[in-house]
Amino acid sequence: MLTQEQQIFEQIKKANNILITFRKTWNGDSVASGLAMFLFLKKLGKEVNIAAEKFDSGKLFSFLPAYNEIKNSTDNLRKFIISLDITNTKVDQIKYKIEDNILNFIISPKDGLFTEDDISSRSSGFKYDLIIALDTADLESLGQIYDNDTEFFYKTPIINIDHHSENEEFGQINFIELTAVATGEILFSLFESYSRDLIDEDVATCLLAGMISKTRSFKTPNVTPKALLTASQLISMGARREEIVNHLYRSRPINVLKLWGRVLARLSSSQDGKLVWSTLTNMDFAKTESCEKDLDDVIDELIINIPQAKIVIIIYEKTGAEATEPITNILAYSVKNINSLNLIKEYNPQGTKDLALASINKPIQEAEQEIIKLIEEKLSKLPI
Repeated sequence: MLTQEQQIFEQIKKANNILITFRKTWNGDSVASGLAMFLFLKKLGKEVNIAAEKFDSGKLFSFLPAYNEIKNSTDNLRKFIISLDITNTKVDQIKYKIEDNILNFIISPKDGLFTEDDISSRSSGFKYDLIIALDTADLESLGQIYDNDTEFFYKTPIINIDHHSENEEFGQINFIELTAVATGEILFSLFESYSRDLIDEDVATCLLAGMISKTRSFKTPNVTPKALLTASQLISMGARREEIVNHLYRSRPINVLKLWGRVLARLSSSQDGKLVWSTLTNMDFAKTESCEKDLDDVIDELIINIPQAKIVIIIYEKTGAEATEPITNILAYSVKNINSLNLIKEYNPQGTKDLALASINKPIQEAEQEIIKLIEEKLSKLPI
């Protein structure tokens, strides 16, 4: 009986055209794993594309090899074919023209006539005959890549590779390793089982970048000896660790550093430091020339510098002038065994288990008191 690794490569060998995709809320592990798989399959001589819904924060990972190969849509998934039976009448000339948004084909027969019975139409099969989904809990997490053609995902074999416990195992092959710290760690083991020689410097750099990003440069509590050994082997294979760390952690823009300073000035904690939070006003964003997108970097800094924190909450005024009443946003980050969506479920949050966003129609000071009290009550009932 074939192992899962062998099953995966059997499917890859059979495939003529492969699509790699990952979650619409890009993170370092999903992007880097997707690019590592793309580069590895290219070395196997496969026809392969990589696509994920556009996500502005994804630009942080633009230093990775083959980043520009990521498309934001799956165009031309299948073709529409018009057929003409020329058994009895041959074609002399073919022209086409567009009139009032109608495409007309003008076909001149050599002799005789064509009739409606000679014409037929159909859709071709899908462009891709295999999908590889990485670091993605369910198909809905793919966003528009999935929503724009759900039939494609139901009629095409899927290899699903992930390390999250909430993965819905939506693939025909589900390679889920819960003990791995990142999908990049799983891919290293998978690639190595096939051919260690195919892991070149670019593939190794992508895999290491995914692991460094997911573990905040190996500072998260779930780091294992196996993960550290994998990272060591990747570096020995040529993974560019300094380049990764410089781009992810040593190149913060000045405006982000200014915003970081304002967050620190109002930083509070409770539950023996396991819960930390801060508040930001519209004036803070204006004075630092920053925006909501910069909060991801701020949360990264808090996680790295306060390792005992299990939950990080940023409470901030909704930016923009469109609001007619006070609106306060809640950005909640939690560690692996705590669900951020559940922490603030009373406010109908969106996002993921790790990072959730919600809004409350109250001024920021009132919202802060209510939110922190609610979260403290929930944390008192959890084994953290």
